[in-house]
Amino acid sequence: MRGRRVPSRVLFGPIETNLGDGRAMSARHAAFYERRARGGCGLIVTEIASVHESDWPYERAPLASLCGPGWASVVEACAPHGTVVLAGIGHAGGQGSSAHHRRELWGPSRVADVVSREVPYTMEQAEIDALVGGFVAATETAVAAGCDGVECNAGQHSILRQFLSGLTNHRTDAYGTDRALLLREVLAAVRAALGPDRVLGLRLCGDELAPWAGITPASSRAVLASVAPLIDYVVPVRGSALTVSATRPDLHTAPGFNRELCAASRVPDVLMVLQGSVVDVSMASDALTDGTADLVEMTRAQLAEPSLVRLARAGQGERIRPCTLSNQHSWVRDPLNPIISDEGEPSTGHETEDEPVPRADGLEVLVVGGGPAGLETARVLANHGCRVTLVERSDRLGGALRLAAAVHGRGRWGLLADWFGAEVRRLGVRVELTTEVGLGEVDRAANVVLASGSRPSPPSFTVGDGVAVYPAAEFVAGGFELDGPVLVHDPIGDWTGVGIAEQVAAAGPRCVLVTQDPVAGTQLSRTGDLADANARLQRAGVVRELYTRLTEVRDGRARLVDVHTGESRSVECATVIDCAHRLPEDGLWPARPDLLRAGDCVAPRTVHEAVLEGRRAAHTLLRAAP
Repeated sequence: MRGRRVPSRVLFGPIETNLGDGRAMSARHAAFYERRARGGCGLIVTEIASVHESDWPYERAPLASLCGPGWASVVEACAPHGTVVLAGIGHAGGQGSSAHHRRELWGPSRVADVVSREVPYTMEQAEIDALVGGFVAATETAVAAGCDGVECNAGQHSILRQFLSGLTNHRTDAYGTDRALLLREVLAAVRAALGPDRVLGLRLCGDELAPWAGITPASSRAVLASVAPLIDYVVPVRGSALTVSATRPDLHTAPGFNRELCAASRVPDVLMVLQGSVVDVSMASDALTDGTADLVEMTRAQLAEPSLVRLARAGQGERIRPCTLSNQHSWVRDPLNPIISDEGEPSTGHETEDEPVPRADGLEVLVVGGGPAGLETARVLANHGCRVTLVERSDRLGGALRLAAAVHGRGRWGLLADWFGAEVRRLGVRVELTTEVGLGEVDRAANVVLASGSRPSPPSFTVGDGVAVYPAAEFVAGGFELDGPVLVHDPIGDWTGVGIAEQVAAAGPRCVLVTQDPVAGTQLSRTGDLADANARLQRAGVVRELYTRLTEVRDGRARLVDVHTGESRSVECATVIDCAHRLPEDGLWPARPDLLRAGDCVAPRTVHEAVLEGRRAAHTLLRAAP
């Protein structure tokens, strides 16, 4: 590419990270990208930086005018690995936020954003000129920092896409009669600023999934053909403000969903990049060999496994940590400013916090519990020379991961459980299944980590005769027939209640989902699945009782109370599945409070926290070893 040899055909895309130092790139960015470069990534596109101060889409969104030193540090960090580094640049336009800079948003027309409902200022020629100038200035900053080029964003969260689309561009001037005019002007100016020796990439919306007015594959291909002489590669993506989650969906969408769009977008002399939940090496290789793409974007896959390319090249594909695609820690465009990470690889986003730990060859350790916390503890210890025995009272490793994988639409969690099991066995961990550990065995062991998981909490509602009540974990474990109608009690609002309600409806019984929240699965806004989840419930025929609390079940009825008015009523109910919080399984700990604990036996949370605490427990033992 422009005289540069890209060391692999794997691209790491411009994902949001919240790693910034204010609006500047930070040392955490450099460490984050260096880890992927060291793992074999061929081309890295940094987090999209706003090209003009009128754009401040989220609190730690980079601003290109402040990114010069940060871009230079990323280039320096990745240079030893030969990775090509491009600066991601763009402007969110009407999909931005006025909360931070407290000024109007810019847009092609006065069309309210469907998320914020804010109406943007219609850009006049002065603002359009300033926008083009901002792209040029950002490019010049990136070149001065040593970047190999830039990637311009005309995909999701992009003013360039908004100008291309009939959904948002209702202008009657030249920028409305020729909606691709602004894109051509920007790319021509950027190419001139780059010169002939640097790479220009384009992230282009190929389908807004709104054919009545939006960008379609045919219209996108025509736009691409018109700008092809200016660019080196294109990443076709899908989605608009109406379908934000479609660009980077969660695990309910099959991996590789953009293959047809990618193949249909080909134009001569432009390298094609396949994007769209590409997380499997074999799928990526197939897309390259069958001509669908010239490069593959595997961003979330490299959040889960930074060494993906290196392991694949070494013929160790089975060691690649699988990506769950849950978005639980990779969707960070959020007012809470969470740091990007991964469920199974908690060091992602926290690379600067990693410190070397010593080996402890021959150290004997007993790990109690074969869920994600215990598996990670055993894996890390065995990888550092310890002799580890892992005991699990059930007949299968995986713990809560297996329960999560049994919920409707969330089978990918099982891949992570399988990976952990294969890794501990590869490393020589002695695994004892169907084994209950008592205080005597714990007292006889020199080094112990308790990772015994969690147990159901007692119902928060009164239970009388005539209604069967099951904790969510017992239901997903299976082995019994459902009597309908079924009530799913969801006081948490995460993926559990929604998934179980879908599962019940698919089995046939009438299903009612009860939640005190204004929408079902309210916490799914953090993964991008909230709107899609409610659409699935609607299609499945699940009745959603919102702003409602369950107080009693008895004699085939459930008593419901409105959380605002206190009004009470009852609905027919033969079975209740209780998706309430779980409690720590801490039977051993009170007698031995000196022991290390990890995961749900400390406090039941997500897989991410369990894996992180398992790793920390292992590191504590290794550092304390004689």
